[in-house]
Amino acid sequence: MPPVPTATPVPTGDERGTTTVAETAIAKVIGIAVRQVPGVHALGSNAARALGQIRDVVGQSDHAQGISVEVGERQVAVDVTLVAGYPWPLQEVARNVRTAVYDAVEGLIGKDVAEVNVTITDIDVPELDRAAGGRAHPEAKERRIP
Repeated sequence: MPPVPTATPVPTGDERGTTTVAETAIAKVIGIAVRQVPGVHALGSNAARALGQIRDVVGQSDHAQGISVEVGERQVAVDVTLVAGYPWPLQEVARNVRTAVYDAVEGLIGKDVAEVNVTITDIDVPELDRAAGGRAHPEAKERRIP
């Protein structure tokens, strides 16, 4: 019986070159992961979201909106700015955002996460937003003037 060939070890990145992932690519990966977290309504500040809506209309969505990253040789520090949905517990949303960032950066990018800072700038309350837009609040009673 002929000998079974053995697999040759595959060289690591250091032996054949380096891989560099740009900050914008890392921010985009994080943005996609954070948007999937329950309780996250939107990413970015009010001004960034307004600009993002314009980008969406013209087909140039910014998946990194609301995400800021600092990349070192082995670690990434992340700042996330978001709007949470009501009535999600804010600490739970922040904790789940951190978990999503750790999973995305460590799993997809292969770097360690130094820290994840979450800033919640607003709360989306759909019922109140509809009422402010001229539609009746679901709990509001209709008033009639005799």
